[in-house]
Amino acid sequence: MNTSTGTGVFVLSLIPIPISYLLNSLTYTNSTEAVFLSGCAAVLILCLSAIFFLKKKTPKDPLFYVYSLYASISVVNLISGLEQDSIIDGFMTFYFKEANPYINTAHGHMISYWDGCVHYLMYLFMVTDITWGASYRAVGLYWAGSFLMCVIVYIPGNVVGKYGTQMSPLFLMYMLYIGVSVWACFQVSRQPSTQEAEPMTIQDSQTKSLVQRPVDALFIIYLIPATAFCVFRGLVALDCPIKWCQEYTQQYEPYLKDPSAYPKVQMLVSMLYSGPYYILALYALLVPGCAWMPDLTLVHSGALAQAFSHIGASLHTRTPFSYRVPSNSQPVFLLINVIYALVPQALCYRCVARPAFFLRPSPVKKSE
Repeated sequence: MNTSTGTGVFVLSLIPIPISYLLNSLTYTNSTEAVFLSGCAAVLILCLSAIFFLKKKTPKDPLFYVYSLYASISVVNLISGLEQDSIIDGFMTFYFKEANPYINTAHGHMISYWDGCVHYLMYLFMVTDITWGASYRAVGLYWAGSFLMCVIVYIPGNVVGKYGTQMSPLFLMYMLYIGVSVWACFQVSRQPSTQEAEPMTIQDSQTKSLVQRPVDALFIIYLIPATAFCVFRGLVALDCPIKWCQEYTQQYEPYLKDPSAYPKVQMLVSMLYSGPYYILALYALLVPGCAWMPDLTLVHSGALAQAFSHIGASLHTRTPFSYRVPSNSQPVFLLINVIYALVPQALCYRCVARPAFFLRPSPVKKSE
C-alpha cells in the first residue's frame, strides 16, 4: 500500500474548512432542519470526495473508513473551538444558535479542542498504520479510553444538568456517532496483542523484588494517595458535608458545583472507575504475570487524559466567575491536577514499553 491513500485521508480531513464556511454563508433560515440538511450535504460531499481521492487500492479494514470520517469531524470541532474563542469567524455561527447547548459550555468548548487536536492526531496515526498494515491496537485502546470518558460524561451530564430540557434533535445524530464509535472500540479490543518479550527477559523481570524495581515502587507510592484523592473528589461532587470537602470546593475547585453537571459527573466517573483501577494496578505491580495490565492501562490513561479538559474548563472564561478557580489557589490546583493527569501517562508508557513483568512465559514445547 503506497502513501497516496494516507495522504488522501489527510486532504479529505481538511475539506470541512471550506465546506463549513460555504454552508454557513448559504444558511439563512433559522431552523434545526437547515443545520441537519447542511450536515447531510457535508457528509455527501465528503463521500464523493473520498471516492475521487481513494479510488485506488484502499484497505479492507472497515475502521479505516470510520477513522477517516472521524478525522474530518475532528477538524469541524477544532473550527468550532476556534470560532468560539473569536480566533476565526464565519464558519459555525449558525450552528452555535441551533446546536445542543452543551457546545457552548466551558466543558464542551475544551472537548472541542481535545477532539480537534488530540483525537485528530490519533485518527491520522491509526489511518497511517492501517495503510501500512501495521498494528494500531495501542493507539486504538488509548483512543477508546479517551472517547468513552467523553461519552460517559456527556450523556449523564446532558440528562441531569441544567441543559437537560434543551436537547435538540441533533442529539440523536450524536447518539448514532456514539453507537459507531462503541462498535469501533470493540473492534480494536479484538485485535491480537503485539506485546511480547523473550522468555529469559520475562523470567528475569519477574524474579526481581520491588526494591530492585525502583520505578515500580514510585508508582505504587503514587497510587495509594491517588486512590484516596479520586474518592475524595467523588465525595465532593456528591456534596459531602464534611468540612474538608466544603473547604476544598470553596478554595480550590468551585467548578465542581457548576450547574451544567459535567464536572460533577466526571468526578463521579473517576471515583467509580479510577478507584478500582488503582487497586488493580497496585496488585499488578506487586504480582507478576498480570497480562491484562498493559491494555487496561492504555484505556485508563486515555480516559485520565481528559483531566486536561477539566483543567481548561475550570479556568475558562465561559465558566461563570463564581465557579472558576480562585487566582490565589491556581498554583495548587494546577500542580495537583497536572500530576493526576501525567503520572498515569508515565505508568502507561512503562507498562507498554517494558511489559515483560506482566507477561506470562510461553509454555516450552517438549521435544520427542
